[in-house]
Amino acid sequence: MHKCTQYRTLIDADTLRTNLTDSGWRVIDCRHDLSHPASGPQAYARGHIAGAVYAQLDRDLSGAKTGRNGRHPLPSPDQLAECFRRWGIDQGTQIVVYDEQGGAYAGRLWWLARWLGHGRVALLDGGWQAALEAGLPMERAPANPQRGGFERTTALTHAVDVERVQSARSDPHWLIVDARAPDRYAGENETIDPVGGHIPGAANRFWQTNLGPGGSFKSPDQLRSEFEALLDGRPPSQVIFQCGSGVTACHHLVAMQHAGLSEANLYPGSWSEWISESTRPIAIGRQR
Repeated sequence: MHKCTQYRTLIDADTLRTNLTDSGWRVIDCRHDLSHPASGPQAYARGHIAGAVYAQLDRDLSGAKTGRNGRHPLPSPDQLAECFRRWGIDQGTQIVVYDEQGGAYAGRLWWLARWLGHGRVALLDGGWQAALEAGLPMERAPANPQRGGFERTTALTHAVDVERVQSARSDPHWLIVDARAPDRYAGENETIDPVGGHIPGAANRFWQTNLGPGGSFKSPDQLRSEFEALLDGRPPSQVIFQCGSGVTACHHLVAMQHAGLSEANLYPGSWSEWISESTRPIAIGRQR
């Protein structure tokens, strides 16, 4: 395989195997469980893809919470860039991220890398399960890569703030899409945030809709067809994706990019930030 090939959305396990010992590649384990945050580091310690470093959602991929900026606010760009250097990443490094939830958490790091201007980042399609099925080399010892020289550059993706969401929700030229499961969107079975419901005017597309029955992403053509129906003539630049805390919404941005549709917007604060101010309206019920 040609060394200059760049992977910017998805990569399969066989391709990763071919490049696993390449010093210009860095694999990052993003396994996590919102209900049990310690489970990710524990899973990494039990075994991970050889050479993979571990990125913890709350510590590495999120910033300080203020009570008004959501459950997983964005980290400072400088803080994140320092993580990249600690993980052995340079400007030309090909990053591969994975988890065991279909990309629910790895998608956050994919988006964050692009936010720092790094386009050579791809999700392992099928994640941890695909790595096991393919028999990729595993190890238990934590990786200890040589420090990298990463420096952030111009962002390759877009984030919007709560004020932009406020104005967009009543503007028919814009579309807000909630990536949470339909029951949480409807305000039913809310076990994570203190208030149930959704942003008035937001449509609902569960992030898992991007995956096929086997846990891998649907084909680019199928995803493109589904997203074009959802956008209903709007350009991706007038779409805002959100979820509970700005994590699983990134899955839609991966899927759209894979389908050749770019560049939509992420609302990082998402529902958990929206409800931090009691004057903001909420809606209850299933999508019509």
